[in-house]
Amino acid sequence: MATARTENPATMVMGLNKQNGQMRGQSKAATVPSATLSVGAQSGKIPSGSQKGMSAPQISSGIRFGDDWKKCLQLPPKDMRVKTSDVTATKGNEFEDYCLKRELLMGIFEMGWEKPSPIQEESIPIALSGRDILARAKNGTGKSGAYLIPLLERIDLKKDHIQAMVLVPTRELALQVSQISIQLSKHLGGVKIMATTGGTNLRDDIMRLDETVHVVIATPGRILDLIKKGVAKVDRVQMMVMDEADKLLSQDFVVLIEEIIGFLAKNRQILLYSATFPISVQKFMSKHLQKPYEINLMDELTLKGITQYYAYVTEKQKVHCLNTLFSRLQINQSIIFCNSTQRVELLAKKITQLGYSCFYIHAKMMQEYRNRVFHDFRNGLCRNLVCTDLFTRGIDIQAVNVVINFDFPKNAETYLHRIGRSGRFGHLGLAINLITSEDRFNLKAIEDQLVTDIKPIPGTIDKSLYVAEFHSTNPDGEGEEGDGEPGRRERHGP
Repeated sequence: MATARTENPATMVMGLNKQNGQMRGQSKAATVPSATLSVGAQSGKIPSGSQKGMSAPQISSGIRFGDDWKKCLQLPPKDMRVKTSDVTATKGNEFEDYCLKRELLMGIFEMGWEKPSPIQEESIPIALSGRDILARAKNGTGKSGAYLIPLLERIDLKKDHIQAMVLVPTRELALQVSQISIQLSKHLGGVKIMATTGGTNLRDDIMRLDETVHVVIATPGRILDLIKKGVAKVDRVQMMVMDEADKLLSQDFVVLIEEIIGFLAKNRQILLYSATFPISVQKFMSKHLQKPYEINLMDELTLKGITQYYAYVTEKQKVHCLNTLFSRLQINQSIIFCNSTQRVELLAKKITQLGYSCFYIHAKMMQEYRNRVFHDFRNGLCRNLVCTDLFTRGIDIQAVNVVINFDFPKNAETYLHRIGRSGRFGHLGLAINLITSEDRFNLKAIEDQLVTDIKPIPGTIDKSLYVAEFHSTNPDGEGEEGDGEPGRRERHGP
């Protein structure tokens, strides 16, 4: 196995801030590709979309008729890593085939999105036609782009009311989707985007909605509260998207979703996206969707680029096993899952004591601390993050190449979403499961349900299975995999 590039324990000053979820020694950033920077990262500020809303910066392109507008684009370095057929098995379409506004195309290309992925090819033209959609596609294959591109294309800047709404199950996902929306729409000349979630100042949201807002990205409880207060007027919303729709249709949210839909116009368009769907979705579809176009790209459930192993251990051996993995694996960034908030904090403390910097995040933390942890981990300030299943929904951090189930999940759906945090957008990833005797039946059941093979962990793990390989782009070999540290900026996956 390759030697891990982690902080030298001898040089670390141990520190523990139990409030904010950031347990680390020296504040040296992990070596993480710069494409993981989120909006606002350049200024070092926490994304503030959930507090005061967000609006796309108005950037004048200065392009006149007849100009070669593509020459003016500020493109990120080209992503030369190998990708799997999860994102490369396309029909060969181009984004320009969909007759999108030039300004939107500029935002798409400047995100580093070169060609549509399979889910985008299937979804974008149908969504543009106004038809309802039920779409299933694997984690990390471009679902956000599949609905945000047609959503932004259809925004009419001459109208000053809410025209589109994206519902998501977690605050972190709301911030992430709003950031992508802002980046995509930065050349559109004034699309006003607002993120609103629970746990933030309601007065700020009310003041923001007193101004023009075109797109609202929200968690169900908060937007319903704003609707009932008469502040968020959604009767003219033309498109409602449900991202991670299976979670939104679970018992936790479905009553709120039904109530929100009751405030919408009868002729609205509803788009549902997820990797998995419960049986209850059929009842919801028959009640609220009009002849939905169904997309199913789930010929197999797990991502092709993720290699899965299990290590058979006792409960007492788990921390020692984790320490061994840290010392032997070539980790860019890792996410480590536990089954309870208490175990998250205990494990984060243990990892810190072992000499590795570590953040943690769970639902019982104050929102401002969750924002800071999410923001800083995304920007590469720490290599390891310990969390609950709060972090399994749609969170896209391109630098994560290893997921470890310190506690094995109880069901196949949770397992699928957890391991999908690595191997984003067709890239390579590694999932390692620590299995006790009590977990062995769950392991077999999940293998059967997902029709996947979780193998015993070998003595040496080939780093080519989970470490990005770059193709040479010049005779000197610049851009090739060298010592395993990323040599160029990574492309954002949608």
